[in-house]
Amino acid sequence: MKSLLSAKPTLWFLFLFNLVVAAVAPFVADGAQGVATGVGMGAVSLGAGAALLRGGRRRQPA
Repeated sequence: MKSLLSAKPTLWFLFLFNLVVAAVAPFVADGAQGVATGVGMGAVSLGAGAALLRGGRRRQPA
């Protein structure tokens, strides 16, 4: 499971999908639910984006 979540295509999907949902959620859902959904999805998107940025500096197992 760890290798699937750290694969570049998976990280790109998580980054882009969650970014779009975070941007649209406050307009689709009402009130606090939309804001909370946007914040949560934005956090996941930022995490995936950070993993993409530091992905090239992974240590190779011996």
